[in-house]
Amino acid sequence: MPALCRDCLTQFDTGRRCPACASPRVTRHAELWDLSIAHMDCDAFYASVEKRDNPELNGKPVIIGGGRRGVVSTACYVARIRGVRSAMPMFQALKLCPEAVIIKPRMEVYVEASRAIRQMMEELTPAIEPLSLDEAFLDMTGTARLHGAPPAVMLARLVRRMKTELGLTGSIGLSHNKFLAKVASDLDKPHGFSVIGAAETMSFLADKPVRMIWGIGPVGQESLDKAGIRTFTDLLRWEQRDLVARFSGMGERLWHLARGQDNRRVSAHSPMKSISNETTFHDDTSDLDILDGHIWRMADKVAGRAKAKGLAGRVVTLKLKRANHSLLSRRVALSDPTQLADRIYRTARSLFDEVGNLGPYRLLGCGLSDLSAAEGADLLGDLLDPQANQRGKAERATDAIRDRFGDRAIVKGRALR
Repeated sequence: MPALCRDCLTQFDTGRRCPACASPRVTRHAELWDLSIAHMDCDAFYASVEKRDNPELNGKPVIIGGGRRGVVSTACYVARIRGVRSAMPMFQALKLCPEAVIIKPRMEVYVEASRAIRQMMEELTPAIEPLSLDEAFLDMTGTARLHGAPPAVMLARLVRRMKTELGLTGSIGLSHNKFLAKVASDLDKPHGFSVIGAAETMSFLADKPVRMIWGIGPVGQESLDKAGIRTFTDLLRWEQRDLVARFSGMGERLWHLARGQDNRRVSAHSPMKSISNETTFHDDTSDLDILDGHIWRMADKVAGRAKAKGLAGRVVTLKLKRANHSLLSRRVALSDPTQLADRIYRTARSLFDEVGNLGPYRLLGCGLSDLSAAEGADLLGDLLDPQANQRGKAERATDAIRDRFGDRAIVKGRALR
């Protein structure tokens, strides 16, 4: 059976240890040299970067996130053993792991590390589809002749370089489509390398829970539970038309995934669907000045990201979470796309006013969706607001000054609230 040493990259035919270096870190699979769709997922990325930069943290439980009222962005594996998970409220995480070291995210450092990993990936293939800073799909089809080695070898070399050059580890999932590659990358974390071949697809999936399907959250899982669908075997009992009738468009996807079928291509140019920003307050608040200041800052951040990517959006969304954790969400479609902070802010503030101050609130969010290229954005203006065009010109002038002298060159008064 084809085998690969993940430490020295020796290729051999059989055996549980590498014949060259005696390492037990060996990946063996009948289709190892034939598969080319991969998913690379960094291991506890933010926490790993912090431990790399501060060796005193090694061996300690580390949680990346905000204050006690925030949520966990990520946790190292020491903390995960104690039950800490991403998106968990911080107070709950600290109950599970009171000795954890809490670190505020350093996004600029994580972005820099992500760029270095991306550069390594680009040396392997141009077909890279990033999902976030720390994970991406890679299509290695046809690269064996270029590199003189099968995709599996080059992927093992990638994570070895990440470890030696960047001090970070990642896990590889290798299969014949995106769905199974992502499933495989979670099978042996951290620092894993798992393979799901075409011949074993059905037997592998049979007894697995359907919650392993990417994108099925608690609400989706509840819907499937009500239909008696908990495993892929349960899913296979359903006819395609019945799944579609019960779950609409998701039903057709479920029918195909139950059979291990996923025809989606690895796309290096997957369009961004939305841009958003949100904050969780340290203390619940009903203070209108404070809330207004946060709405402006979030609108400014959303607009800045839209401008940086040359995008504009037609739908503005406001998200509010009350002290009792109930969620309020409001959205409105504009007459034409925008990327201006002023317009996003005024729209979000009007949505807030429509809701009324039902606080105190623990979370506030603002977003822009239905995105398109920025050409032609903000041309119609607002017939009910004669000053809108003037404020738009002022914002463009402010952007030019910030580009030259830095983001803090000009700060709106409401941003200081």
